[in-house]
Amino acid sequence: MLRRDLIAGAGALTLARPAFAQAGFPARTIRMVVPYPPGGATDAMSRLAAQKIQEKLGATVVVENRSGANGTVGANAVLQAGPDGYTILGSASIHVMARHVMRTVPYDPVTQFVPLARTARGPLVLVMAPQKTQRTIPEIVAAAKAEPARWSFATSSLGAAGHLATIEFNRVTGANIEIVGYRGTAPALTDVAAGNAHLMLDPVLATLPMVRGGQVRGVGIATAARTPLAPDLPTMAEAGLPGFEFYSWYGIWAPRGVPAEIVARYNSALAEGMREPAVVERLTGLGFEPVAESVAEVERFIAADVARNAELLRSANFQPE
Repeated sequence: MLRRDLIAGAGALTLARPAFAQAGFPARTIRMVVPYPPGGATDAMSRLAAQKIQEKLGATVVVENRSGANGTVGANAVLQAGPDGYTILGSASIHVMARHVMRTVPYDPVTQFVPLARTARGPLVLVMAPQKTQRTIPEIVAAAKAEPARWSFATSSLGAAGHLATIEFNRVTGANIEIVGYRGTAPALTDVAAGNAHLMLDPVLATLPMVRGGQVRGVGIATAARTPLAPDLPTMAEAGLPGFEFYSWYGIWAPRGVPAEIVARYNSALAEGMREPAVVERLTGLGFEPVAESVAEVERFIAADVARNAELLRSANFQPE
């Protein structure tokens, strides 16, 4: 239901061309590749961005889901299309971490891609299998240390914000709970709901509906303050983990080498689109915060984000798979 609200008005795979057209770029259809299946937060956020590009640039935008190999199949397809600005990537924070979590990646996500914009960020929620009786993080950690075989963390994909947050959870608590990788959020959350896995940190878009529906138990949200969307859900600090804040963020990229004026047009269109009152209201109602930054600001943010997360992986002795 949340995803339907988010992309209402975005259309199906092809977004209709407005009645007006602009001279110069874009002169033909733009293809946005999303390297994950339909239905998740990355797909929904990318479609919203595609809608704003359509409206602001006057272009037909075709959204193409090309999943596989932890997102690298779709990203590599964008890179191979060349830097003409007509093939772009809609992805999430996981994109920039590819080389830190996988042994073989056919590109460098930082040096070979230029970020056109960050669009939004959403906090993570810690959820637990409903069969478990613990209520707070200290209770969970004590139980996991006493019987480690009875506990596991599900994660949607390597390098995702939830995976990094799980590593940090283990590091700061000393729990060393086993981390089990899944091919996407949906199967991971399904296993947590069934009690086959026991904990998961994942963005609010996927987790909050299941908390509300009672399929999983919400332990805490990784924000500084409680959210009005779920006022009964404590922050991670209230649940027993002070200072624990984690967000997944979303953005649009192109192969590096796209002319600067085209990069600037995309950035302006997306920054303007994400600031629209209706978009802000829609995202806020889903627990997301819209982001509007210059390309230089996004590049600086990514450099700092990658450095922080790479150090986190090193501190946990994580070995790329």
